[in-house]
Amino acid sequence: MHFPEPLSFTPIYQKRPWGGRTFEHKLGRSLPAEECIGESWEFVDRPDAQSLVSAGPLEGTSLHSLWTNHREAVFGAPLHDSDRFPLLVKLLDAREHLSVQVHPSGKEEGPPLGEPKNEWWYILGAEPAAAVFAGFNTPLSQAAFEAALSDGSVEALLHTIPVRAGDSIYVPGGRCHAIGGGCLIAEVQQNSDTTFRVFDWNRRDSEGRARALHREESLACMNFSDVTPSLADPLRGTPFSCEFFDLKEIQLRQKAAQPHAGGAIFCVLSGSVSVGSRTFCMGDWFLLPLQARLLEFAPETPATVLLQVRLPSGASEPV
Repeated sequence: MHFPEPLSFTPIYQKRPWGGRTFEHKLGRSLPAEECIGESWEFVDRPDAQSLVSAGPLEGTSLHSLWTNHREAVFGAPLHDSDRFPLLVKLLDAREHLSVQVHPSGKEEGPPLGEPKNEWWYILGAEPAAAVFAGFNTPLSQAAFEAALSDGSVEALLHTIPVRAGDSIYVPGGRCHAIGGGCLIAEVQQNSDTTFRVFDWNRRDSEGRARALHREESLACMNFSDVTPSLADPLRGTPFSCEFFDLKEIQLRQKAAQPHAGGAIFCVLSGSVSVGSRTFCMGDWFLLPLQARLLEFAPETPATVLLQVRLPSGASEPV
Protein backbone atom coordinates (compact mmCIF):
# COMPACT_ATOMS: atom_id res chain seq x y z
CA MET A 1 0.00 0.00 0.00
CA HIS A 2 1.23 3.49 -0.87
CA PHE A 3 0.83 6.65 1.23
CA PRO A 4 1.58 9.58 -1.10
CA GLU A 5 -0.51 12.25 0.69
CA PRO A 6 -0.82 13.67 4.22
CA LEU A 7 -3.39 11.97 6.43
CA SER A 8 -5.84 13.85 8.63
CA PHE A 9 -8.01 12.26 11.32
CA THR A 10 -11.49 12.98 12.65
CA PRO A 11 -11.26 14.78 16.01
CA ILE A 12 -12.82 13.08 19.02
CA TYR A 13 -14.43 15.78 21.16
CA GLN A 14 -14.65 15.42 24.93
CA LYS A 15 -17.14 17.28 27.14
CA ARG A 16 -15.53 18.86 30.19
CA PRO A 17 -17.06 21.12 32.86
CA TRP A 18 -14.21 23.62 32.34
CA GLY A 19 -14.48 23.63 28.52
CA GLY A 20 -16.13 26.02 26.09
CA ARG A 21 -16.62 26.76 22.39
CA THR A 22 -13.19 28.13 21.41
CA PHE A 23 -12.60 25.36 18.87
CA GLU A 24 -15.68 26.65 17.09
CA HIS A 25 -15.06 30.39 17.44
CA LYS A 26 -11.31 30.51 16.85
CA LEU A 27 -10.56 27.41 14.78
CA GLY A 28 -13.75 27.14 12.76
CA ARG A 29 -14.60 23.66 14.05
CA SER A 30 -18.12 22.23 13.96
CA LEU A 31 -18.92 21.17 17.54
CA PRO A 32 -21.80 19.29 19.15
CA ALA A 33 -24.52 21.84 19.89
CA GLU A 34 -24.65 23.60 23.26
CA GLU A 35 -21.97 21.51 24.91
CA CYS A 36 -18.85 22.58 26.79
CA ILE A 37 -16.06 20.92 24.81
CA GLY A 38 -12.78 20.89 26.69
CA GLU A 39 -10.66 18.49 24.64
CA SER A 40 -10.22 17.46 21.03
CA TRP A 41 -8.30 14.20 20.74
CA GLU A 42 -6.45 14.52 17.42
CA PHE A 43 -4.28 11.39 17.46
CA VAL A 44 -5.26 8.56 19.77
CA ASP A 45 -4.83 4.79 19.64
CA ARG A 46 -6.55 3.32 22.71
CA PRO A 47 -9.05 0.48 23.22
CA ASP A 48 -11.76 3.01 24.11
CA ALA A 49 -10.87 5.77 21.63
CA GLN A 50 -9.53 5.43 18.11
CA SER A 51 -8.54 8.04 15.54
CA LEU A 52 -9.91 7.39 12.04
CA VAL A 53 -8.64 8.87 8.77
CA SER A 54 -11.12 11.60 7.83
CA ALA A 55 -10.78 11.87 4.04
CA GLY A 56 -9.32 10.30 0.90
CA PRO A 57 -8.93 6.69 -0.21
CA LEU A 58 -8.05 5.59 3.34
CA GLU A 59 -11.08 7.25 4.96
CA GLY A 60 -12.14 5.26 8.03
CA THR A 61 -8.76 3.55 8.47
CA SER A 62 -7.73 3.57 12.13
CA LEU A 63 -4.50 4.91 13.54
CA HIS A 64 -4.06 1.52 15.18
CA SER A 65 -4.23 -0.21 11.77
CA LEU A 66 -1.63 2.15 10.31
CA TRP A 67 0.65 1.61 13.30
CA THR A 68 0.19 -2.16 13.33
CA ASN A 69 0.14 -3.00 9.63
CA HIS A 70 2.03 -0.19 7.87
CA ARG A 71 4.40 1.11 10.52
CA GLU A 72 7.53 1.41 8.44
CA ALA A 73 5.82 2.89 5.35
CA VAL A 74 4.00 5.53 7.40
CA PHE A 75 6.23 6.23 10.40
CA GLY A 76 9.62 5.08 9.21
CA ALA A 77 12.52 3.62 11.16
CA PRO A 78 13.84 3.25 13.81
CA LEU A 79 10.60 1.66 14.87
CA HIS A 80 9.04 1.98 18.29
CA ASP A 81 8.00 -1.42 19.64
CA SER A 82 4.81 -0.39 21.44
CA ASP A 83 1.69 -2.35 20.44
CA ARG A 84 -0.17 0.97 20.10
CA PHE A 85 0.85 4.35 18.76
CA PRO A 86 2.74 5.68 21.79
CA LEU A 87 1.50 9.30 21.81
CA LEU A 88 -1.83 10.96 22.49
CA VAL A 89 -2.15 14.41 20.88
CA LYS A 90 -4.85 16.89 21.90
CA LEU A 91 -6.19 20.41 21.80
CA LEU A 92 -7.46 21.84 25.10
CA ASP A 93 -9.95 24.68 25.54
CA ALA A 94 -9.76 25.85 29.16
CA ARG A 95 -12.54 28.38 29.71
CA GLU A 96 -12.15 27.82 33.46
CA HIS A 97 -9.28 26.49 35.58
CA LEU A 98 -8.72 22.76 35.28
CA SER A 99 -8.43 20.88 38.55
CA VAL A 100 -5.07 20.76 40.30
CA GLN A 101 -3.72 17.36 39.36
CA VAL A 102 -0.75 15.08 38.94
CA HIS A 103 0.14 12.15 36.67
CA PRO A 104 2.24 9.09 37.48
CA SER A 105 5.81 9.13 36.26
CA GLY A 106 6.16 5.34 36.20
CA LYS A 107 8.99 5.58 38.73
CA GLU A 108 6.91 5.46 41.90
CA GLU A 109 7.63 2.79 44.48
CA GLY A 110 5.18 -0.06 44.86
CA PRO A 111 2.51 -1.32 42.43
CA PRO A 112 1.84 0.83 39.34
CA LEU A 113 -0.61 3.65 40.05
CA GLY A 114 -1.75 3.90 36.44
CA GLU A 115 -0.30 4.65 33.03
CA PRO A 116 2.68 7.05 33.17
CA LYS A 117 2.02 10.42 31.59
CA ASN A 118 4.66 12.98 30.71
CA GLU A 119 3.25 15.83 28.62
CA TRP A 120 4.11 19.09 26.89
CA TRP A 121 1.90 22.16 26.36
CA TYR A 122 2.10 24.76 23.60
CA ILE A 123 -0.02 27.88 24.17
CA LEU A 124 -1.95 28.48 20.95
CA GLY A 125 -3.94 31.32 22.46
CA ALA A 126 -4.21 33.07 25.81
CA GLU A 127 -6.44 35.74 27.25
CA PRO A 128 -4.64 38.73 28.86
CA ALA A 129 -4.56 37.34 32.43
CA ALA A 130 -4.09 33.67 31.50
CA ALA A 131 -1.66 31.54 33.49
CA VAL A 132 -0.68 27.95 34.17
CA PHE A 133 0.21 26.42 37.52
CA ALA A 134 3.26 24.17 37.74
CA GLY A 135 5.16 22.95 40.78
CA PHE A 136 5.36 24.81 44.06
CA ASN A 137 6.64 28.18 45.23
CA THR A 138 8.94 26.56 47.81
CA PRO A 139 9.79 22.98 48.79
CA LEU A 140 7.21 21.59 51.17
CA SER A 141 6.36 18.46 53.06
CA GLN A 142 3.50 16.14 52.30
CA ALA A 143 2.00 17.11 55.66
CA ALA A 144 2.00 20.80 54.72
CA PHE A 145 0.30 20.01 51.43
CA GLU A 146 -2.31 17.86 53.14
CA ALA A 147 -3.02 20.67 55.58
CA ALA A 148 -3.62 23.02 52.64
CA LEU A 149 -5.97 20.46 51.11
CA SER A 150 -7.93 20.33 54.34
CA ASP A 151 -8.37 24.08 54.69
CA GLY A 152 -8.74 24.82 50.94
CA SER A 153 -5.60 26.97 50.64
CA VAL A 154 -3.73 24.96 48.00
CA GLU A 155 -3.62 27.83 45.52
CA ALA A 156 -1.20 29.76 47.73
CA LEU A 157 1.34 26.94 47.41
CA LEU A 158 1.25 26.67 43.61
CA HIS A 159 3.79 28.29 41.31
CA THR A 160 1.84 30.55 38.92
CA ILE A 161 3.27 31.29 35.45
CA PRO A 162 1.62 33.94 33.22
CA VAL A 163 1.48 32.73 29.62
CA ARG A 164 0.88 34.12 26.15
CA ALA A 165 0.58 32.60 22.69
CA GLY A 166 3.83 30.88 21.68
CA ASP A 167 4.88 29.83 25.19
CA SER A 168 5.38 26.17 26.05
CA ILE A 169 6.19 24.06 29.10
CA TYR A 170 7.08 20.44 29.80
CA VAL A 171 5.04 18.74 32.53
CA PRO A 172 6.77 15.57 33.71
CA GLY A 173 4.96 12.91 35.71
CA GLY A 174 4.93 13.78 39.40
CA ARG A 175 4.55 17.55 38.85
CA CYS A 176 1.59 19.18 40.56
CA HIS A 177 -0.07 21.30 37.87
CA ALA A 178 -3.18 22.91 36.44
CA ILE A 179 -4.11 24.84 33.31
CA GLY A 180 -5.66 28.21 34.06
CA GLY A 181 -8.80 29.56 32.46
CA GLY A 182 -8.39 31.44 29.20
CA CYS A 183 -5.83 29.09 27.61
CA LEU A 184 -6.05 27.32 24.25
CA ILE A 185 -3.39 24.62 24.26
CA ALA A 186 -1.86 22.01 21.95
CA GLU A 187 -0.77 19.05 24.07
CA VAL A 188 1.57 16.19 23.23
CA GLN A 189 1.76 13.37 25.77
CA GLN A 190 2.39 9.71 26.30
CA ASN A 191 -0.49 7.46 25.32
CA SER A 192 -2.08 7.57 28.76
CA ASP A 193 -5.41 8.67 30.21
CA THR A 194 -4.40 8.55 33.88
CA THR A 195 -5.09 11.79 35.76
CA PHE A 196 -5.31 12.17 39.53
CA ARG A 197 -7.27 15.23 40.66
CA VAL A 198 -6.15 16.46 44.07
CA PHE A 199 -7.86 19.89 44.38
CA ASP A 200 -10.68 21.52 42.44
CA TRP A 201 -10.53 25.14 43.62
CA ASN A 202 -13.30 24.51 46.19
CA ARG A 203 -15.83 24.38 43.33
CA ARG A 204 -19.32 22.94 43.67
CA ASP A 205 -21.84 22.11 40.98
CA SER A 206 -25.38 23.53 40.83
CA GLU A 207 -26.48 20.96 43.39
CA GLY A 208 -23.65 21.72 45.81
CA ARG A 209 -21.59 18.63 44.99
CA ALA A 210 -17.80 18.57 44.67
CA ARG A 211 -16.02 16.62 41.93
CA ALA A 212 -14.47 13.31 42.88
CA LEU A 213 -10.82 13.60 43.88
CA HIS A 214 -7.95 11.09 44.02
CA ARG A 215 -6.13 12.20 47.15
CA GLU A 216 -4.21 9.05 48.06
CA GLU A 217 -3.07 8.36 44.49
CA SER A 218 -2.03 12.00 44.00
CA LEU A 219 0.04 12.09 47.18
CA ALA A 220 1.74 8.80 46.25
CA CYS A 221 3.19 10.18 43.01
CA MET A 222 3.60 13.92 43.71
CA ASN A 223 7.05 15.52 43.69
CA PHE A 224 7.01 17.95 46.63
CA SER A 225 10.50 19.28 45.83
CA ASP A 226 9.46 20.45 42.33
CA VAL A 227 9.94 24.20 42.80
CA THR A 228 9.36 27.14 40.42
CA PRO A 229 9.77 25.38 37.05
CA SER A 230 10.10 27.73 34.10
CA LEU A 231 8.68 27.85 30.61
CA ALA A 232 10.57 26.00 27.89
CA ASP A 233 12.86 27.84 25.51
CA PRO A 234 11.07 29.02 22.33
CA LEU A 235 10.97 26.10 19.92
CA ARG A 236 12.05 28.22 16.98
CA GLY A 237 15.51 28.45 18.48
CA THR A 238 15.81 25.27 20.53
CA PRO A 239 14.00 22.06 19.55
CA PHE A 240 12.62 20.16 22.54
CA SER A 241 13.54 16.52 23.05
CA CYS A 242 12.73 13.96 25.73
CA GLU A 243 12.63 10.19 25.82
CA PHE A 244 9.01 10.16 24.59
CA PHE A 245 8.90 12.71 21.74
CA ASP A 246 10.89 15.29 19.80
CA LEU A 247 9.39 18.68 18.95
CA LYS A 248 10.42 21.60 16.81
CA GLU A 249 8.88 24.68 15.25
CA ILE A 250 9.06 25.25 11.50
CA GLN A 251 8.50 28.76 10.11
CA LEU A 252 7.50 28.77 6.46
CA ARG A 253 8.05 31.90 4.39
CA GLN A 254 8.25 30.20 1.01
CA LYS A 255 7.74 26.76 -0.54
CA ALA A 256 9.87 24.20 1.25
CA ALA A 257 10.56 20.68 0.02
CA GLN A 258 11.44 18.01 2.58
CA PRO A 259 11.57 20.16 5.75
CA HIS A 260 11.82 16.99 7.85
CA ALA A 261 12.69 13.31 7.63
CA GLY A 262 9.11 12.09 7.17
CA GLY A 263 6.84 10.04 9.39
CA ALA A 264 5.99 13.10 11.51
CA ILE A 265 2.85 14.71 12.91
CA PHE A 266 2.29 18.41 12.25
CA CYS A 267 0.06 21.07 13.78
CA VAL A 268 -0.52 24.44 12.14
CA LEU A 269 0.23 26.94 14.92
CA SER A 270 -0.55 29.99 12.79
CA GLY A 271 -1.42 30.72 9.17
CA SER A 272 -2.18 27.95 6.69
CA VAL A 273 -0.18 25.56 4.51
CA SER A 274 -0.77 23.42 1.43
CA VAL A 275 0.82 19.98 1.38
CA GLY A 276 0.22 17.98 -1.77
CA SER A 277 -3.48 18.36 -2.59
CA ARG A 278 -4.46 19.27 0.99
CA THR A 279 -4.63 22.63 2.77
CA PHE A 280 -4.42 22.92 6.56
CA CYS A 281 -5.25 25.93 8.75
CA MET A 282 -4.54 27.01 12.32
CA GLY A 283 -5.29 24.21 14.77
CA ASP A 284 -5.31 21.48 12.10
CA TRP A 285 -3.20 18.38 12.66
CA PHE A 286 -1.97 15.98 10.01
CA LEU A 287 0.34 13.02 9.66
CA LEU A 288 2.84 13.07 6.82
CA PRO A 289 3.75 9.46 5.95
CA LEU A 290 7.36 8.63 5.31
CA GLN A 291 6.46 7.85 1.69
CA ALA A 292 5.18 11.44 1.26
CA ARG A 293 8.33 13.09 2.62
CA LEU A 294 9.20 14.80 -0.69
CA LEU A 295 5.99 16.83 -0.85
CA GLU A 296 6.40 20.59 -0.83
CA PHE A 297 5.05 22.62 2.07
CA ALA A 298 3.58 25.80 0.52
CA PRO A 299 2.55 28.53 3.00
CA GLU A 300 -0.75 30.19 2.11
CA THR A 301 -0.16 33.14 4.45
CA PRO A 302 2.95 35.26 5.17
CA ALA A 303 3.36 34.00 8.74
CA THR A 304 2.81 30.25 8.70
CA VAL A 305 4.26 28.32 11.62
CA LEU A 306 4.11 24.55 12.13
CA LEU A 307 4.80 22.30 15.08
CA GLN A 308 6.55 19.06 14.14
CA VAL A 309 6.14 16.05 16.46
CA ARG A 310 8.22 12.92 16.04
CA LEU A 311 8.98 9.82 18.04
CA PRO A 312 12.57 10.06 19.29
CA SER A 313 15.30 8.21 17.48
CA GLY A 314 15.95 4.85 19.04
CA ALA A 315 12.77 4.89 21.14
CA SER A 316 12.05 1.36 22.24
CA GLU A 317 10.40 1.41 25.67
CA PRO A 318 6.71 0.51 25.43
CA VAL A 319 4.24 3.00 26.90
